[in-house]
Amino acid sequence: MKKIRLLFALFVAVALPASAAEFAKGADIGWLQQMEATGYKFYNEQGKQGDALQILKDHGINTVRLRTWVNPSDDRTNGHNSKDETVAMAVRAQEMGMRVMINFHYSDSWADPSKQKKPAAWAGHDFPRLLEDVYSYTFDVMGALKAAGVTPEWVQVGNETPGGMMYPEGSTKNWPQLAQLINKGYDAIKAVSPTSKVILHLDRGNDSKRFRTWFDNAKANGARYDVIGVSYYPYWLPGKPEYKKSIDALARNMNDMAARYGKEVMVVEVGGEDQRPQNTYDMLVAVQRAVKAVPNQKGLGVIYWEPLGARSWSQYPLSAWGDDGRPTKAMKAFLAE
Repeated sequence: MKKIRLLFALFVAVALPASAAEFAKGADIGWLQQMEATGYKFYNEQGKQGDALQILKDHGINTVRLRTWVNPSDDRTNGHNSKDETVAMAVRAQEMGMRVMINFHYSDSWADPSKQKKPAAWAGHDFPRLLEDVYSYTFDVMGALKAAGVTPEWVQVGNETPGGMMYPEGSTKNWPQLAQLINKGYDAIKAVSPTSKVILHLDRGNDSKRFRTWFDNAKANGARYDVIGVSYYPYWLPGKPEYKKSIDALARNMNDMAARYGKEVMVVEVGGEDQRPQNTYDMLVAVQRAVKAVPNQKGLGVIYWEPLGARSWSQYPLSAWGDDGRPTKAMKAFLAE
């Protein structure tokens, strides 16, 4: 029996790439270049100045998530993330031995449930031209990554799209058109990088009805994808309830998504209050356990949204970095699980 187990273990090790069996512990680092450019310094827990990515890696982070915008401004916190900047960060992360996720917003700035504004350069284009825009832009960015030696393990088509993307043409009020836009992104990604897994991403990961309605429509309209991406922010839920009141619903929803659609699932955004590091630590441990518990190993990983984005620089309340420039206790959750 021992010999059989050993042979099986060897078979798995040979048959699967190392990353395939490794749980993704990630950080969205879209602000990092700007933070460094403005002189922000990062320190480890001992107070020694160091490279931000190395500090993340020392806390168990093995994956980075990078957003890309079409023609962004140079605004400190609401701009940058151009193609060239995204490629540069992807190369830097890969050289650190990290896996890469690319997040296409299909906008010049933030795209999320409250806004899905198409790029200014695409304004006025009719729908057939908009389909071409999505394909050519996606193909261009993916090609630039490939030329730089980066093969993203995951790529998002859209960011937090419960109402669709690139309004009004890509609104969920017109699912046939939305599905066509999604598929243009999917086709461009696969044309350049067939092994990259395509993610479709919604917010409120604890809301089963929201997810069932959206992905039932995606299926009915032939939208193509590989992974269901989830955001989970107890802080942004109505009333800002403690995570313990929604964590079970998150787990049930992920299990349901994996079973209902036969897809892998991943928490691609999560965050907790920087000034409550113990609570955020506990939440992160619980979220990782919930993802790992998705049956048939369909739970891929957990990515913290902008842990480096210290409030003193960004005014963002959900980072995992303190006023002293050091990681808070919350980051240790990636070492605990």
